[in-house]
Amino acid sequence: MKASLKGRYELQKSNSPAAAAATIAFNAGDVKLRASLTDATVVNGPSLNGLALAVEKPGFFILDYNVPKKDFRFQFMNSVRVLEKPLNLTYIHSRGDNRTLLDGTLVLDSANKLSANHTLGSGNCKLKYTYVHGGVNTFEPSYDLAKNSWDFAVSRRVYDDDVLRASYQTSSNVLGLEWVRNSKHQGAFKISASVNLAEENKVPKLIAESTWNLEI
Repeated sequence: MKASLKGRYELQKSNSPAAAAATIAFNAGDVKLRASLTDATVVNGPSLNGLALAVEKPGFFILDYNVPKKDFRFQFMNSVRVLEKPLNLTYIHSRGDNRTLLDGTLVLDSANKLSANHTLGSGNCKLKYTYVHGGVNTFEPSYDLAKNSWDFAVSRRVYDDDVLRASYQTSSNVLGLEWVRNSKHQGAFKISASVNLAEENKVPKLIAESTWNLEI
């Protein structure tokens, strides 16, 4: 049986505690079974705090269950064609806060995509354009209608497995940097750092994630 183990460590500001989390996923036929826990699950003895379970059929649906909150989250995916172009649709509903999110991505060609997401019952709507130049550089400007602000991201593929990405959120003045590796032989990891440029003490928030593929 194939499985994967993902670990996450988050180091925040000096006055905030560090946080850790782990996720293990199993393939069961054409679906995936996933369990996630945080440091709250094991600190001060085993508990249900931070424990979440999920069932996923890639490309079709994801069902998440937050164990301590007894809260379900449904996600359904589908794809249709509009003017001979694929339109990927995602419907997400969280039962606990009764929130529904609609997301759509229109793939114009291999280099250009248009995306939009909207939370029902609110004025929150985000638009994003993605352009891939030469299969190496990616540019992603996005516009938040609710905040009337722009976000920008640019990434570059380095070698075959590594991607470097920089982003800037104009509404919050947050600058982010990421290094992502996805290798079949060496596994996958992501290291990211973000800093709020509006703060007097510009202490970065650091996150490290790593994924290992296992044979059980």
